[in-house]
Amino acid sequence: MSGGRLLVATGAAVADVAELPPLVRGLLSAASDVLVITPILPGALQWLVSDTDRARHEADERLNAVLGHLAELDVPAEGRVGDETPLTAFEDAVRDFKPDHILIALRSGEDAGWQERGLVDQIRARFRIPITIFEIGPTGL
Repeated sequence: MSGGRLLVATGAAVADVAELPPLVRGLLSAASDVLVITPILPGALQWLVSDTDRARHEADERLNAVLGHLAELDVPAEGRVGDETPLTAFEDAVRDFKPDHILIALRSGEDAGWQERGLVDQIRARFRIPITIFEIGPTGL
């Protein structure tokens, strides 16, 4: 993917940038442009009662953490908090940024939120763009 546009979407942040898998580090360093999106991931009850303030704050913190990790790797990147519906966040980012590759960091199985389940299948069906996925556990990787 040398020189391409990389969309990074993350529902979690690694605890230590040194723990990133070599494939992920390679994708990041090879990209000419990087956009990070951190969807708002409210709990089901928060979403039902439209109380997403805490989830928005967590998305801001995740975005700042990821942008900080990328700066440590000397990977210039822009970022934004995405929509509270992850698929909409992807649609907006793909439309605006036009990535060549999508890198998705998801919380691992038991830690995944209700919105993350089945998301990768939806993204694959919707966008014909190469996708790389890695899971992040509760303490980072």
